Amino acid sequence: MKILKLIVLSIAVTGLVSACKLAETEQVQAPSYGEAPSYGVMAGDIKTGKALFNDTTFGNGTSGKSCNSCHLGGKGMEMAGDKKEFNIMGKKQNSLEEAVNFCIEMALKGKAIDPDGKSMKDIVAYIKSLKG
Repeated sequence: MKILKLIVLSIAVTGLVSACKLAETEQVQAPSYGEAPSYGVMAGDIKTGKALFNDTTFGNGTSGKSCNSCHLGGKGMEMAGDKKEFNIMGKKQNSLEEAVNFCIEMALKGKAIDPDGKSMKDIVAYIKSLKG
């Protein structure tokens, strides 16, 4: 009986060790359609970004508007994900994140959000997905 217990325990330990080794060597797989790749960097979530794009309280907005109020269905934003510089209302922004914050402050009458935060990464991922 002791030998049988020892064999079962050995098999269980071997299985656990093998599973751990497999997890360590697992390759990064390509993302599914509609997902942004992560590659160890905090990437935005397109679905959450779309919800923020339609949220009238995004950035603590007080105007009752959302991004979608001016950019209905993302129209006109198809190339925004590829641009490095923006000119909105005669003001220059040097990144998409700066442009998003400018719109939050001016159109939504809210407060700029953290350019490196999750909400910014989510809305940027959604905007970049609009290029079709």
